[in-house]
Amino acid sequence: MNSIELMVQEHKNILALVAVIRNAGCRILEGAPIEVNDFRDMITFARTYADQHHHGKEERILFREMTGRLGPAAVKLIQHGMLVEHDMGRFHLGELEVALERYESAPNTLDKLEILVNAGVWANLLQRHIDKEDNVVYTFAGRSLTDDVLQSINSEVELFENQAEEKGVQETALNLLKHLTEKYC
Repeated sequence: MNSIELMVQEHKNILALVAVIRNAGCRILEGAPIEVNDFRDMITFARTYADQHHHGKEERILFREMTGRLGPAAVKLIQHGMLVEHDMGRFHLGELEVALERYESAPNTLDKLEILVNAGVWANLLQRHIDKEDNVVYTFAGRSLTDDVLQSINSEVELFENQAEEKGVQETALNLLKHLTEKYC
């Protein structure tokens, strides 16, 4: 297993969710109602697949090795770049969820705006973040980490993947994504 290639593939799935979010937002702007349950499904996918599963591997395995072995440039890139953006994404998902809850209990224009804003900001953040990881972070890791460290990362990621697969994490999330994509793309 090449863990970096796997993470790039996961990014494609996450970008499919970005397209779903944008399309859902456009429908709302064109007058469609807010489908609260669909947005909840988007948040579920984002939290389980993008954050816990994908970011879990990055934060606990790849980024740990990069910051521990590649010096100040890696520390700055990871701690002041990628991890900050992971936290920003979590913040906007939380704000989206709160706005959805308020909107569901008492629909109003302000919460509709908050839903659109936080969903859009999250989608834009993730698109830019993924571009940086695919073209800078992963390239830096693949070029700078030794083969034995990369193999160790691959082994840890494989174990992580197997444990998640036993729980059905990937299958459940990808089925949810398929449903959302069929509806919005």
